[in-house]
Amino acid sequence: MSDQHNMRLSLKIWRQANTQSKGQMVDYDLDGVSPEVSFLEMMDQLNEKLIKEGKDPVAFDHDCREGICGMCGVVINGQAHGPEKETTTCQLHMRKFKNGDTIVIEPFRAKTFPVLKDLMINRSAFDEMIKAGGFVTVNTGQAPDAHTILVPKGDAELSMDAAQCIGCAACVASCKNASAMLFVSAKISHFALLPQGQAEAQTRVLSMVEKMDELGFGNCTNEAECEANCPKNISISNIARMNRQYLCAAATHPSK
Repeated sequence: MSDQHNMRLSLKIWRQANTQSKGQMVDYDLDGVSPEVSFLEMMDQLNEKLIKEGKDPVAFDHDCREGICGMCGVVINGQAHGPEKETTTCQLHMRKFKNGDTIVIEPFRAKTFPVLKDLMINRSAFDEMIKAGGFVTVNTGQAPDAHTILVPKGDAELSMDAAQCIGCAACVASCKNASAMLFVSAKISHFALLPQGQAEAQTRVLSMVEKMDELGFGNCTNEAECEANCPKNISISNIARMNRQYLCAAATHPSK
């Protein structure tokens, strides 16, 4: 693309040396940004410029750059993952912005996700909740034929919808209470809707909710900001399902 179609942008980026440091917003100007590059490629372009100038590049999380690993999330102009619905930061393209735009870029902010450096955060709290969910009991030996375990089509589709959650934490970053209930409920629904997940269903929901509270995530107030900003369109109906299962499990496992 010729230079006349490229953009000049004003970037306001959160810079923080480490978890203990006090961060601040820093202004950068960037010329020659093609509308066809991704948001992270734009960040790469900025970092190349900073390195040439002998300055510290901006640290940000990324891995697959295909919208499936959940690493890339940042808050762009106040919105987790940016302005395009159902799109991860790495799949967001600069054509969603205009020449001369000012773009404010911040890390996901929550007490449970301390900033490691600049835009990088520690998401290990999500790993702790997955760990608390435990395992799924399966028989050893030869795998049974798939057709021997009947799953209603509706349940299978809901389970697969929940399984699309990539654990990016946009739900937490979007919630004024930093609630992780959309993430936890998606992981619970993924197994709870399938026969293979029934053996541990009650202990799983109790353990994961208990770990979520222990880690300091906030409560859900049903404002649906999590659903609106989820790049995989995970439904808040999963939260309702989790709440029902939690109440039933708590009634039958009072000692948990």
